[in-house]
Amino acid sequence: MKKYTESTRAELLEEKKKVSAEYEAIKARGLTLDMSRGKPSAEQLGLTESMLHILNKGSDCRTDDGIDCRNYGQLFGLREARELFSSLLGIPADNIILGGNSSLNMMYDTVARAMLYGVPGSKLPWCKLDRVKFLCPAPGYDRHFHICESLGIEMIPVAMTPTGPDMDEIECLAAEDEAIKGIWCVPKYSNPQGITYSDEVVRRFASLKCKAPDFRIFWDNAYAVHDLGDDGDELLNIFELMHGTDKEDMLYYFFSTSKISFPGSGVALLALSDRNLEATKKIIEAQTIGPDKINQLRHVRYFTNAEGIVDHMRLHGMALKPKFDAVLDTLRKELGPTGIAEWTEPKGGYFISLDVAEGTASETYRLASAAGVKITKAGATFPYGKDPKDRNLRLAPSYPPIEELSEAIHVICVCAKLAYLNKNA
Repeated sequence: MKKYTESTRAELLEEKKKVSAEYEAIKARGLTLDMSRGKPSAEQLGLTESMLHILNKGSDCRTDDGIDCRNYGQLFGLREARELFSSLLGIPADNIILGGNSSLNMMYDTVARAMLYGVPGSKLPWCKLDRVKFLCPAPGYDRHFHICESLGIEMIPVAMTPTGPDMDEIECLAAEDEAIKGIWCVPKYSNPQGITYSDEVVRRFASLKCKAPDFRIFWDNAYAVHDLGDDGDELLNIFELMHGTDKEDMLYYFFSTSKISFPGSGVALLALSDRNLEATKKIIEAQTIGPDKINQLRHVRYFTNAEGIVDHMRLHGMALKPKFDAVLDTLRKELGPTGIAEWTEPKGGYFISLDVAEGTASETYRLASAAGVKITKAGATFPYGKDPKDRNLRLAPSYPPIEELSEAIHVICVCAKLAYLNKNA
């Protein structure tokens, strides 16, 4: 097949007739396919089904040291659970706060606390400053951007590279502008590109020099153990690098079991320095008497130790890899020969990032929606929903059955081709 980019206008017009006919035939089928969000499938949720029955009576709800998890208390979460995640992530248990099922909730609360009270190093609460800005690697996680928008924080896009965010740009911006108070990071299998930050990038973050004394790195390590196979990426431990240094207050580290156990009833985690911990404690002890300890105990009893979590995640990888392979095989077969698209091939995480021809992502999204295939809206992976090149689309292979997934990605390929041909033929 001749590449679209090398074809004559007459050849493109002929191709447009074929692709348009195929698209109309697809529309006539009345499909309803959804691959818009990175949700675990029913098969994946079933992997942890027995956790629901691991505590059967009141006596099961006591920890080894006698704490009754049915009652109030334990502001930072169960010690056993903190030690479980300490072992998994290489973070001291004393620096871990456990919450409910949502790390996004903990991220929002952390930013909101900074707006209301400031953080150690702040001259004023952030809400009393004229401007508050965050650096936002893009393409990035849309819900991070929504937090900023909801709290009136100005977002500055920073380009992603194959090894992580553009550190030259980050170092320059952070050193020059005191209004820049933070940066969002998904350091392993980034959303949506599946990029893992290199050792050099992590080390540069750990030694970042900022004009704002209250600058914070929001390190959302959502996919820390979410490898598709045994050859997964390795991420340098930034908490270990920064702990005990004069930079340690700069880090807020987040994690959860939302895509390990159950998204609706997992355990979320915030790890932070001693100074940040004390400042946070003073605020959250006015907010809550303690998290859901029964759920935390379920996780401890079910997984037992870090190795139990790692072994469990191999089952998730086995469920996900065929779906990622199906999407990538279709992209290679259907879009590869056209020369109009590029995509990532991550070793883990939940997403594949598809870059279609410049100026056609919005049209590809519109065509797919009209054909009954729901994907994340074009532009969502950029601050304010504005992709400057209108290229990026986030593909989420996890949720649909593989037969529906294969059909959906074929439709997206047809739509990407038709969008290009509509613009260029």
